Amino acid sequence: MNEAFLTNIASNATSILISVGLQLIGAILFWIIGRWLIKFAMGLVTRSLKNTTIDPTLIIYLKSTLGVLLNVILVVAILGFLGIETTSFAAILAAAGLAIGAAWSGLLAHFAAGAFLVVLRPFKVGDFITAAGITGTVEEVGLFVTKITTMDNVMTIVGNNTIFSDTIQNFTTNPYRRVDLVAQLDNTVEPSQAISLLKERLAAIPNVMSEPAPDVEILEFTPMGPVLAVRPYCNNNDYWQVYFDTNKVIRDGFGQAGFPAPAQHFTVHQQAA
Repeated sequence: MNEAFLTNIASNATSILISVGLQLIGAILFWIIGRWLIKFAMGLVTRSLKNTTIDPTLIIYLKSTLGVLLNVILVVAILGFLGIETTSFAAILAAAGLAIGAAWSGLLAHFAAGAFLVVLRPFKVGDFITAAGITGTVEEVGLFVTKITTMDNVMTIVGNNTIFSDTIQNFTTNPYRRVDLVAQLDNTVEPSQAISLLKERLAAIPNVMSEPAPDVEILEFTPMGPVLAVRPYCNNNDYWQVYFDTNKVIRDGFGQAGFPAPAQHFTVHQQAA
């Protein structure tokens, strides 16, 4: 009788193991196929949205959100396939979400800030901005972070809440921007002559706008002489080319005109004993 009992237990155990093994194999296949379908669906959605007039920033954000939701649905479906009560799981997940939300309030703040960035659109993908102390081109606005490529070609990842709670400068929004430089004159140089020379040469720099015309005016006075504000206008994409060419114009123009190098001048008064 003991032998029959052990045989029965072994038979039941084998059946259970086979059943569990088949379920695990099925769950793994479910996961692999589900992930492939999600990837395929995301590709279709991305291609469809790119053929529309929807902003690229919003496309990336929608893609990230949809990917998270589909993966959550896949996990719940696999748990249901394994026989786990998904209703109870949903309640546990909600409770865990509250606990995690309390512990990770900063992460949720980044998520909320990302939603506001997409809705309010202070910038979009491709814009050149300064935000949270980082200056560069926006590559992606994600669920929690924004990716910015700086001018020295470094990918910088910044939390959305850090950006949203700070001042944002968008250099791409307006059709043109101003280059701000100064030119120090010697006391012996007539400012009006230097101003006329610079205005003429600035107009010849490629990509400098004629309207508004470049500004060249006396900014301040120093012991060496007057300081000129040199301010040409250009498109954002041409900023650095105009910036460097303006510096060359200041140096070469003053040199060819024979202006002396700025230097402080002192007058010494000798008093007889």
